[in-house]
Amino acid sequence: MCGITGILELSPSGEVDERDLLRMRDSMAHRGPDGEGAWIAPHRRVGLAHRRLSIVDLSASAAQPMTNEDGSLWVTFNGEIYNHLALRQELVRAGHRFHTDHSDTEVLLHGYEQWGLTELVRRLDGDFAFALWDDARRILSLARDPVGVKPLYFSFRPGVFLFGSEIKAILQHPASVRELQPLALYHYLSFLTAPAPLTMFEGVYKLPAGYVAQVGEDGRFRAERYWDAVPGQGVDPSELAGLSASAVEGYYVDGVLQRLEDAVRKRMMADVPVGVFLSGGIDSSTNVALFSRFASQLKTFTVGFKDHLRLNELQYAKIIADRFGTQHHEILIDERDMVGYLEQLIHTQDEPIADWSCIPLYFVSQLARQQGVTVIQVGEGSDEQFSGYASYMGYLRLYHRYWQPFRRWLPRPAQAAVAGLARGVARLEPKLDVYADIIDRAVRGREHFWTGATVFGELTKRRLLHPGGVHNGHVAAALTESGLLPPGHLETDSFNVIRSFLEPFDRSHPGRDPLTRMIYNEFRLRLPELLLMRVDKVTMSQSLEARVPFLDKRLVEFTMDIPELAKTRGGVAKYLLKKTVTGLIPDEIIHRKKMGFAAPMREWMRSDFGRQVEATLLGSSLMERGYFRADYIRTLVREHRSGRRDWSLYLWTLFNLTSWYDYWVAGAP
Repeated sequence: MCGITGILELSPSGEVDERDLLRMRDSMAHRGPDGEGAWIAPHRRVGLAHRRLSIVDLSASAAQPMTNEDGSLWVTFNGEIYNHLALRQELVRAGHRFHTDHSDTEVLLHGYEQWGLTELVRRLDGDFAFALWDDARRILSLARDPVGVKPLYFSFRPGVFLFGSEIKAILQHPASVRELQPLALYHYLSFLTAPAPLTMFEGVYKLPAGYVAQVGEDGRFRAERYWDAVPGQGVDPSELAGLSASAVEGYYVDGVLQRLEDAVRKRMMADVPVGVFLSGGIDSSTNVALFSRFASQLKTFTVGFKDHLRLNELQYAKIIADRFGTQHHEILIDERDMVGYLEQLIHTQDEPIADWSCIPLYFVSQLARQQGVTVIQVGEGSDEQFSGYASYMGYLRLYHRYWQPFRRWLPRPAQAAVAGLARGVARLEPKLDVYADIIDRAVRGREHFWTGATVFGELTKRRLLHPGGVHNGHVAAALTESGLLPPGHLETDSFNVIRSFLEPFDRSHPGRDPLTRMIYNEFRLRLPELLLMRVDKVTMSQSLEARVPFLDKRLVEFTMDIPELAKTRGGVAKYLLKKTVTGLIPDEIIHRKKMGFAAPMREWMRSDFGRQVEATLLGSSLMERGYFRADYIRTLVREHRSGRRDWSLYLWTLFNLTSWYDYWVAGAP
């Protein structure tokens, strides 16, 4: 993984300033400590730059930006292409000549020449973000991998188009302005992150997962989705015809295991050491078990807490480490470590990502890098595909037991009366807002499940925000004209984000079960823009590349064709995956209660750190913008600090937001 950035001048008289390009590049030195490069076209209308983390083909010939034989194409690339050798052989047979030994970057250049942009990315098996300049056509192409493992940001500014692996690179350009995007703030309060293509910075956008985009010298912009996590791509229905129920289950088990084994094996592709984060849960333990089939030595890494032992999974991680003979390493952290990391966290995130697991993730990433590891395999994506969260099972029970009967059998006037009563009760007891919000959704014909990471519901926002306080910010016309930004994202109603995903899905794939629709939602929002963005930003702050076997495209396509009942038979979370890994990892790991990768934020906010949170929230210059009701925030702090309520997630979401604003916008570092 690396850091990429670049400038395209849109004014006929504009010229790329090398100093701007190098500042943008070197703001991401952590993403590429092994090398650096920059290229500016002779006509000076475009410049590309690169920071290199050497992983595949460590030779100087694989340095970037890289060009083709005649200099008509230039690329800067972040990520890995796991099938690059097969693609190289195909391209050689077609007459292309390669000058590197085994660089996956060069495949992008010749693949673009042979197949064009869209067909190229459809053939790629990997995790990637890249920018490619076609000098003959005077077009800059951008691409992000299907699931969104790698980030890619861009910005339209007067007379110039900018892009980068991180927002901080774009902000180094003198045309950039640091201002809040109010609608992104509104949706962030719902989802812990801003939904793509919005970011918290006005005028800065992120390319959604599975998209390509192109912009010309004249500023014309187009975007296209080339892949989507929809059913119908992974299982041939004829292969299931006539099979018994047990045989169908066996087909799913074999298919998952084969694809997962392949996903782990190909993510070992590297000319540097590869390790695994090991929590002792099913997902990371499976990664270790499969990795051990292909390697005689493996380093594993676990993080725990010195001050709250109940959250530790160290003993389970050690069971797996001993079972598979890994070189195992542990690190323990506490509140003091967390507080010392906070400012670096805000800098690393670029925009607020309100997931406190960033904290243990940072310290275990630091440990892995100190032990000489450059590539790490992680377990993200398993719980989403196989319904591993208790909240998922709760949403499914809610849907089948209450949601459907309520909407089907209760007359509309009675539904409205129940919703009104629920809102009235919730006004007296704020902790009941979540239930009132669910009933409100049912009455209004909205989805019962929005995401596995909902914070402030629409009703709770009425307590938090002043009426009419949040207004629309400026959005580049190119985004709405290209269709990349649905118009509903620009309204103060976060359901419009969910609607923009599920209405097209239901039209093209009608009648899908609730779990499949929930998982699809997660692939459009929470996975790429919260969980994977978190993993990328934090691991790369330590020059560590994270790879995600459970989000291999072939595996995702296969699991999206497995129905809810097969994944959760008997109401058991992760039933199918547990069946798949039985015999591969110990039963005590498979059947133990899920703990999750978290931090003791509830307790930390009730100790000294809680005073820092309160001071940051109420003293932030963001409070002067007129969005928030300070009295409601004081109530959250008071009730949490006293132990009366657990508002830790709400407070952490607001703390991330205000800390970001004071550092990146008001502070203007």
